[in-house]
Amino acid sequence: MTGGELALPLPPLKTCVEAILMVVDEPVSVVTLAQVLERPTAEVAEALRELAEEYTVLGRGFELREVGVGGEGERTGWRVYSRAECAPVVERFVRDGQQAKLTQAALETLAVVAYRQPVSRSKVSAIRGVNCDGVMRTLLARGLVEEYGNDHETGAVLYQTTGFFLERMGLKSLEELPDLAPLLPSAADVDVEDFA
Repeated sequence: MTGGELALPLPPLKTCVEAILMVVDEPVSVVTLAQVLERPTAEVAEALRELAEEYTVLGRGFELREVGVGGEGERTGWRVYSRAECAPVVERFVRDGQQAKLTQAALETLAVVAYRQPVSRSKVSAIRGVNCDGVMRTLLARGLVEEYGNDHETGAVLYQTTGFFLERMGLKSLEELPDLAPLLPSAADVDVEDFA
């Protein structure tokens, strides 16, 4: 891809929509999808409705839902969710996962959040050098990090560690963290464009 244009040929529209939906952490609007995919909004909206119906007909463990995203007017967005009837197994997985050890990627991500909080996912990804969206979802699900607010300049969601993190680490406060922060690059020195 050059100049922000999509490389051609692209996979089918529904395949592209699914790929995007797998990486979003909040509902994405039809307009945004249409702009990214350079397709008419009506075509993208129809593809979303067809995908939602296909997932239901096939009895998949997940569903595609259109939900309100707040703000002015009646804005909505689409996102993949686990099916309500799967809630007992998902809850058990998440609860039992609390007992599992954290992966190296999760530990690294947690360290960056702990030392640079409040910090956006894109800055964490830039510091680590890899996309951390999935790892951040895991840390959120385990209650080790939480949303803190939004960055005033970019609007990105900011994250911080939780009281549960302090408890699990045996710390009274963040001031008890080992003096590691000077070894990390400054958040201002990190280029986040590739991870946004």
